[in-house]
Amino acid sequence: MTPQPRVSRVAILTQLKLAARKGDRVALALATEQMKLWAFSPRYWEKYLDLLAHPLARLVDLTVIKQGEKIARQKGWVKPKRERAKPAARSPGPARPRRRRRPAPDQPLLFPDLPA
Repeated sequence: MTPQPRVSRVAILTQLKLAARKGDRVALALATEQMKLWAFSPRYWEKYLDLLAHPLARLVDLTVIKQGEKIARQKGWVKPKRERAKPAARSPGPARPRRRRRPAPDQPLLFPDLPA
């Protein structure tokens, strides 16, 4: 059995560009498989996150693989999401009445002979 050739960033991006330009499904499948190899092995996480700097690779990650954010979070490279600001306390003044919906105007029936 022959050893698999090493996967490189340039090779993956070349396949993605070919798939984007010509609609080549084989190139897309090949690039996706190579990206999955990097995404699912901790050995290549840093290379994978470097690869995600390219917009095509980021698109494939967001739609197919969905690993980039997870890896970055696990390694502590992503800042935690900020908590939402609490709503400001309202002054204890008089409560405003809520606007009521206007009732529908009475319309004559189009076909008065038909049972309602």
